Amino acid sequence: MSTNKLENQQVNLRQVNQDLMEMFTNVVWVEEYELKQSPFAALTVKELHTIYVISMYDEKTASQVAKAVHLSPSAMTTAIDRLVDKGYVERRRSKEDRRVVKLGLTHQGRVLYRAHRQFHYKVTKALMEDMSTEEALAMERAVHNLQTYLKALLNS
Repeated sequence: MSTNKLENQQVNLRQVNQDLMEMFTNVVWVEEYELKQSPFAALTVKELHTIYVISMYDEKTASQVAKAVHLSPSAMTTAIDRLVDKGYVERRRSKEDRRVVKLGLTHQGRVLYRAHRQFHYKVTKALMEDMSTEEALAMERAVHNLQTYLKALLNS
């Protein structure tokens, strides 16, 4: 939607911008606080997100994970070493090609993955609470538009 259309609808774009900035900041702070209050307090948010990228059932290579969390391969190796030492991730040889090493979550890693997914689900549910179907569909579209924009920035 163009800025003119937004102005015609009398949307306060500056207020939406301010609210989004505060929301992003608050989600990060709350996520960090919740992590420190949980049984997973020894982890950083970056480690938590790395575990989330590895995912429950799909084994990924370190290169795939590094790309997704925006780390260099050498930094990813160090991060994975820490997660292996902490008991959340394990390295597994590919059944198709024994030279390839894949990353998978341990039981503890899967428990954390589920807890993190539940945290974000609660945030999403709170965001959309008391919305009409029309409003929820508009929110879905807005989130999709933002995600498309952010992915384009990351890929440029």
